[in-house]
Amino acid sequence: MNVISGVTRARGAALLVALALAPATVVAACGGDDNSSSDKPADQSAAKKTDTGAGSKEVGAGVTDYVDYVGGKAGAADKSMSPIVIGFVNQQGGANDVGPGATDGAKLAVDYVNKYAGGVGGHPLALHTCFISTAEEQGQQCGQKMANDKDVDVVGVGAVAVGAQPLNASIAGEKPMVWGVSINQVDTKNKNGFILFGDSFHILAPWGTFGRDVLKAKTAAVVYPQVPGIIEGANAMVDGLKAAGIEVKRVGYEPNATDLVGPLAAAGAQSADMIVPQSDPKGCINLAKALEQSGVTAPVVSNPLCLNPLVSQALGGDVPKWYYGIASSLTADPTDPAAKAMVDAMTKMGAADKAADPWVPTTMATVLTIIKFMNAAGADNISSKAISEQAKAFKGPLAFGAPQVQCGKYPDAPAVCNDQTKFFKYGGKGQFAPASGFLRPPE
Repeated sequence: MNVISGVTRARGAALLVALALAPATVVAACGGDDNSSSDKPADQSAAKKTDTGAGSKEVGAGVTDYVDYVGGKAGAADKSMSPIVIGFVNQQGGANDVGPGATDGAKLAVDYVNKYAGGVGGHPLALHTCFISTAEEQGQQCGQKMANDKDVDVVGVGAVAVGAQPLNASIAGEKPMVWGVSINQVDTKNKNGFILFGDSFHILAPWGTFGRDVLKAKTAAVVYPQVPGIIEGANAMVDGLKAAGIEVKRVGYEPNATDLVGPLAAAGAQSADMIVPQSDPKGCINLAKALEQSGVTAPVVSNPLCLNPLVSQALGGDVPKWYYGIASSLTADPTDPAAKAMVDAMTKMGAADKAADPWVPTTMATVLTIIKFMNAAGADNISSKAISEQAKAFKGPLAFGAPQVQCGKYPDAPAVCNDQTKFFKYGGKGQFAPASGFLRPPE
């Protein structure tokens, strides 16, 4: 693969994750009716069950006490003690940044623990950062910087679409790398890497579990634009649906197509039990219009890219009233204590306005988890090896995430720790209702 096609594919994959984890208040300000043809009530019973299918079990109310979660002590860190350093790399400063807010999340985690959770064994925490803006070689520069920094024993990674391969190669497994979300398949191959919330492909298989166990679907129509990254995501969805025993018709369409009535008809949408779009915001707009025009009433189960404000602007002030799958808690979900804990923590730090950026809460949770590993190892025993051992042994619950995780579950993607997705029914005007607990891929 040449550099240009590699970057294009990475950015295509990045589309699948840019809102894949906590759309928060992206649609909270929306109002009015939408153009969706699917407005069935959510299956509330699924959210109340302790066993939501395919081996996924809810554990308690999730993580609500961050001081306890990180293994800290209430109070401030001792500023007179030597700092303990976390490395952090993100893509920002260029024209095509995916998630510059990830750095804000990392800083919030460090500041929160320094102020309220006693640092690590009393030591204050510090971030050593490096940023990639536009060029692949900057990934190598950041990797070398982190590899050569003797104070850094672990490297957190934000939303890196450009430079991911040289970043991984330069660190070369010598230090553990920890992502909240990976937007590059090369990351999943890192044997000393830990992707806590999952990557854009493994978290799509649970669409099959949701269709089978919650919607009771027997057939599904899958439509998607033929764009690198999105195609692979559609493949993951189709595989999950088929594994659940759901009959699938899939149709890819030209990325510039605006009339999607034809692709929907070719995919059998008129008779399907569920409609599965795998699309960017532009496709979401066209699909919503095509569904209304076709009179299709089957439930639609989308990735969260359709929650983009561009979609609401084009559809009269609100996004479609569909089901949405998300691989984390949702700060807009009033029923989730784990979501409230995140919002409360961000509010306490004067950053409530940042909850609308999905990269902020998920990265904050990721760095809190790195700090958890450090506390478990002990301030006097922190090393790259000790942190790796803690990460490998970590089974959850994950702050703001799944009740259980398992790093190394997939031999072909050893860094992936999560393959679970939670589904919500959007009722309009910023109102979400849980339609399931965290679901695993179908078995």
